[in-house]
Amino acid sequence: QVQLAESGGGSVEPGRGLILTCTASEASEASGYNSMGWFRQVPGKEREVVATVYVGNGITYYTDAVKGRFTITRNNAKNAVYLQMMTLKPEDTGMYYCVAGRRSGYRPPVSGEFIYWGQGTQVTVSS
Repeated sequence: QVQLAESGGGSVEPGRGLILTCTASEASEASGYNSMGWFRQVPGKEREVVATVYVGNGITYYTDAVKGRFTITRNNAKNAVYLQMMTLKPEDTGMYYCVAGRRSGYRPPVSGEFIYWGQGTQVTVSS
């Protein structure tokens, strides 16, 4: 069972940035996952994908709302994925969950493709 540990959330003013870090307890080769990423959820709304990356070739996906502001990267030697968030907006507020799973293709990721989920880290953007 892969454990995902997130860190880096917090409260910031609009326009500022944060970096989220997620570390997996096992390497992708050993556990069979080939993609990692981040989902977020606001109370009363469904979880939505923020960004994902294929750990093998580094191909990324971003939801339209964060393109140009967020960057997802991975460090396979550390079994880690990072989400650099810049120019944060109040609508970016939510619980951010690290995910890992096995998927294929380049269509928008869906939550059901990710069998491993972290506990979540809260991001609050407010003045």
